[in-house]
Amino acid sequence: MTIHEHFNAVSPYDLKQNPFQLIGKDWFLITAGNSEKYNTMTAGWGSFGVLWNKAVITTYIRPTRYTYEFSEENDFFTVCFFEEKHRKTLAYCGKYSGKDVDKIAECGLTPLVTPNNQIIFAEANLAMECKKIYIDDLQPKLFLDPSIDKHYPDKDYHRSYIGEILNCWKAK
Repeated sequence: MTIHEHFNAVSPYDLKQNPFQLIGKDWFLITAGNSEKYNTMTAGWGSFGVLWNKAVITTYIRPTRYTYEFSEENDFFTVCFFEEKHRKTLAYCGKYSGKDVDKIAECGLTPLVTPNNQIIFAEANLAMECKKIYIDDLQPKLFLDPSIDKHYPDKDYHRSYIGEILNCWKAK
């Protein structure tokens, strides 16, 4: 099974989806590693934009998440967005750690290999392959709104990853 059987390549500049819906309401999967060893996790925080004249996505991963080590060890990551019918899959991938269970097998996801040896899932309706171009750690001393800190009872502040969108695919 190949990417081109399931997806059409598109420019991220041609997307019509609402980013607030995609990220904040629908959620998405962040996958890091390579085709031999990877992990995926559900996310509901992030952003799209243009930075340094590049189409980018910013993702956030706590250092306590198993996907974090894959994100640190690799130059690329992918993001996959799904229709509502896959909500249980996203909930499962957010609840369970890839250290403990084979999330891909449990959810029946079909991995596809990207041009840069990354993983996207055939069940997604939108997928992007990204190259890390910047990382930074959230610093509580810089929170201008003190209520933000309530999201960190364990003080496990996210690392942000800005990725240049190299490839973008929409489901056929």
